[in-house]
Amino acid sequence: MTSKQKLKTILAAGEFVAAPGVFDMFSAMIANELDFKALYMTGYGISASYLGLADAGLVTYTDMVGRATVIAQGTTKPLIADADTGFGGLINLRHTIRGYEAAGVQAIQFEDQEMPKKCGHTPSRRVIPLPEMLKKIEVAVESRRSDDTLIIARTDARTSLGLDEAIRRGQEFLKAGADIIFVESPESEEEFRRIGGEIDGWLLANIVPTGRSPEVLGETLREWGFNIAIYPALGMGVATAALAAGYKYLETQGHTMNLPVPSYSMDQLHKLVGFPDVWDFERRHAVGDAKDE
Repeated sequence: MTSKQKLKTILAAGEFVAAPGVFDMFSAMIANELDFKALYMTGYGISASYLGLADAGLVTYTDMVGRATVIAQGTTKPLIADADTGFGGLINLRHTIRGYEAAGVQAIQFEDQEMPKKCGHTPSRRVIPLPEMLKKIEVAVESRRSDDTLIIARTDARTSLGLDEAIRRGQEFLKAGADIIFVESPESEEEFRRIGGEIDGWLLANIVPTGRSPEVLGETLREWGFNIAIYPALGMGVATAALAAGYKYLETQGHTMNLPVPSYSMDQLHKLVGFPDVWDFERRHAVGDAKDE
């Protein structure tokens, strides 16, 4: 575990955590500069931005742990990270927990879907029997090397088996040792309220406004008993919209003058990616011709 603040300490202090979704180092570095208490590495975003593939169980452990390592080491906020179903059987799950933990991830999320898994806001998701998921939680808890590493157990049972079963699973996940419970894709505000009232533990809400769930204010979620709200699609949505608009403008106008889309200047990009440190190093050590003034 690095010297960055511990998510476990933040939650134990009763603070509510709103975590933006990050999917590459541009998104991670920008979010890291703002006053968020944690960041969320989205599996959907990694699958799409890194491989150009749908979040349908196609991204591998190696893909994900590699991205988690870069993001965790390049930011100063606690990182929550999606680990799909654990990328295989029980021995694979143990390897995943240890790998994510070594990468610097502070909260590791995995779910009770059958493999290959699908994005939680798509149809036709199937879940494994409850005893199988409870065994996976047991293995995950046993596999971590630090008690500060949090295990997030997610159930996708709401869509296929109903809210009562999803809540029951969440309650059983807690008994099995999970630190945080994540009931995926509630379909109304009342369902969020029921989850908060019937599962007595740290709770995570997934806020995807154009998905299967309604958007609920963070303060309301906190009042209903939630501790974390993740916003995995926010960065992806605004970034892809801006890219599409900017590229379309160039296509139609043949230039980028008076671009009607917010855009970082080169000076802002240089600062974001760390060029001032490079230039300072070159000045102090007279490397080459140093930077052009």
